[in-house]
Amino acid sequence: MEVNSIFEGIIEEDVNKMLKCFEARKMTFKKDRTIITNIINVKMIGIILSGTANIIRYDYNGNRSIIESLEENSVFGEVFSRLGSDISVIATSDCEVLFIEYEHLIKRCKKNCPYHNALINNVLKLLSKKIVELNERLDILSKRSIRDKLLSYFELLASTNPKRSFLLPFTYTDLADYLSVDRSAMMREIKNLKDDGFIKTNGRRITLISY
Repeated sequence: MEVNSIFEGIIEEDVNKMLKCFEARKMTFKKDRTIITNIINVKMIGIILSGTANIIRYDYNGNRSIIESLEENSVFGEVFSRLGSDISVIATSDCEVLFIEYEHLIKRCKKNCPYHNALINNVLKLLSKKIVELNERLDILSKRSIRDKLLSYFELLASTNPKRSFLLPFTYTDLADYLSVDRSAMMREIKNLKDDGFIKTNGRRITLISY
């Protein structure tokens, strides 16, 4: 089994022992399959070991919003319970997911396994990262105009690339759902940003020129 960051500090020989101790379940999902639905009633934490997925919410009118895009090492589950029961996790590629029941993370290990605390610390690190990411998204959604939302999101993605170029993790339809804006209006604004010299585009490849 390939060592993932959730297993940091735990030698590979102990990984399978740890999974057995935690009664963890590893499952695979094909693209577009539902990983979890009605998340408020799912008392476990999921970790993406490989592949990608989206956390989706539908409102009373059936409108879809993408809460977050998940990639390798992303955590989902209990942390989103206050967002409502209409939250689902959908695979956007073939993916492998590790499920650990929440109670196994908070109760004392009867066997005093040396890797118990290591795993908990790693999960807490991933949850801390999740909180930062959610705060970043709230900052983006707080922008009043579609242009400001796009530029804030593009700046976030470009900040880790010295060339200010990045590949969108979404299709444009999904990006509109992620930003909670009308797709047609968003595409017009992207064209305006290109015409005004703020960005260059090549499919889903975006280069931030000036911001």
